Amino acid sequence: MAALRPLIAGNWKMYGRRADLAEIDGLWKRVGASARALDVLICPPAPYVAAAAEAAKGGEVQIGAQDCCAVAEDAARTGDVNAAMLADAGARYLIVGHSERRSLHGESDGLVRRKAEAAFAAGLIPIICVGETQAERNAGKLAEIVSRQVRESTPAEGGPFVIAYEPVWAIGGSTTPTMAEIAEVHALIRETLSGNFGARANETRILYGGSVNPKNAGEIFAVGGVDGALVGRASLKAADFAAIILAHPAAR
Repeated sequence: MAALRPLIAGNWKMYGRRADLAEIDGLWKRVGASARALDVLICPPAPYVAAAAEAAKGGEVQIGAQDCCAVAEDAARTGDVNAAMLADAGARYLIVGHSERRSLHGESDGLVRRKAEAAFAAGLIPIICVGETQAERNAGKLAEIVSRQVRESTPAEGGPFVIAYEPVWAIGGSTTPTMAEIAEVHALIRETLSGNFGARANETRILYGGSVNPKNAGEIFAVGGVDGALVGRASLKAADFAAIILAHPAAR
């Protein structure tokens, strides 16, 4: 399989204010031409997507969003935001199915799939998150959970999409799987995608997420089958996120 163009995405979650968008310019000044062999993405909170897209003009940092309503069309749904609105604001990617959405909001695989379909309809590239809890891993259900999430959260038809493997127990902490474990799960995801999509699975980037930081990024990027990273709080500061990006072999 040919090497895929790496994607390193920053998920700002519910952090940041308008003033923090200056980090986008600071990020590109730090990485510049070194990162032109890969895709760099920042997903700020929804109120700042348009301002972030404006701040990113002139550089090569792309902007994404963190969630959307599963209803693709405009509708009487107070408080919801559809994918078309996010695309209109300047987003190019859309995170769906993050474990925090699955656990805190009870989102099912079916709902995640509908959100990914809404992203396709708006011309966005969905980043579909999958991952097991510590209890599921301890019970020997890792393969069952992750493969089911991949099968049932990915639309049968549509444009390109990205899978992000984020072991729930590793998010926001100091513990990550071993490099062998990351390689094993990424291979499982690729195999599951192949069962669903055939050769098209070879075009799908699979990111690792879960406590990625400047210290461990280089080791993670060296793992076979890892096509980039979904980075949480370490993406909020240009210095930290740039160090992660520059740790990728494609940026050297």
